[in-house]
Amino acid sequence: MVTAKDGLMTSNLSATANRVLIDYKDAIQDYKVTDMPVISLFAERFTTETGGDVDITFAKPSMALEQIEEGDTPSYQHTDLRNERISVKEWGLAVGVTRRMLEDSRFSEMEMALNEARRAVERHVTKHFIYTVFGLYDPVYGTGVSGASILAATTEDTLIPFAAAPHGSFYGKAPNTVTGSNVARLYDYGEYSAADLALLNTTGSHYFEVDEGGAADATGDLALANITAAMELINAKGGTADTIMISPSHYKTLLNLADFTAPFSGATAPADGKGGLDYVNNVSASGVVGQLYGLNVYMNHWIPKNRFGVFDMKVKPVGYVERRGLTVEEANPGFGITGSYMTMRYGMKIIRPEAGVIVIGD
Repeated sequence: MVTAKDGLMTSNLSATANRVLIDYKDAIQDYKVTDMPVISLFAERFTTETGGDVDITFAKPSMALEQIEEGDTPSYQHTDLRNERISVKEWGLAVGVTRRMLEDSRFSEMEMALNEARRAVERHVTKHFIYTVFGLYDPVYGTGVSGASILAATTEDTLIPFAAAPHGSFYGKAPNTVTGSNVARLYDYGEYSAADLALLNTTGSHYFEVDEGGAADATGDLALANITAAMELINAKGGTADTIMISPSHYKTLLNLADFTAPFSGATAPADGKGGLDYVNNVSASGVVGQLYGLNVYMNHWIPKNRFGVFDMKVKPVGYVERRGLTVEEANPGFGITGSYMTMRYGMKIIRPEAGVIVIGD
């Protein structure tokens, strides 16, 4: 004999039902968006009480010690900071629970639904980060430049204005040539003048194609020479490249490279646990798939198959502003449907143009 068991909720939404819903709201508030791996990897975090457009200021990588005379103004006094504006917006995400689901479900099913909503939020934020960092156009997020993705031919002059690229960018083509009211972001560093830096990799751009003027590239095309070129661009400006971000197609290409897999194809894994095939079984847990030239290689499925990036993650290329962490709200549109949905208020922008390089397939 089978005994039917009533759901946790009744058709009248009893006091017990409401109490359980409130308990879930309190529990979900503990899921802070700042716990998401993509934020801790990419972003320097800030908070604001006001929201809207927030101006934040960052120091340049370093300043030069200079000899000055009494009464002189040091040349770095007013040039050692960079100001960027971040628009902090409201996002309503991932409907977690509806009235019908509350009435017909038990405790475990509600938990599964809200956990899935939490994962949906993480997918949303991860996609937003990837599109911001890789310069991809998205009409919802407002990423890219002037309604299009950033390309190798996109000039620095085009990328500087807030209106054209609200999420910012790394250095574009001809980074020391700007017009009108635009202020150059490129400056001398170490033994390189701004003119020297602008000549690196031919155009000085931190966006360049895998094969300039060549035939169309296959999916996931990746050349080690492009990685070393990206390292040069970052290192010459005071950074130290330490991370490569690739798509699953690029990962397949890497696994087919003898230089990436040969040292780890034997029966014994390396003692330090780094590199190549030793990481294959742990990709789903950490995203780290190996190392190349001392750089950690991460794989993410939001990265497009025709772009990969090289970054200096120690200086965090993205500024992330959060007004309110992930919370659960109640909604009653007046049609007898009561539910909960997740919301957050945040904004992000690339704020260090020297800290990353994007390699684009033809």
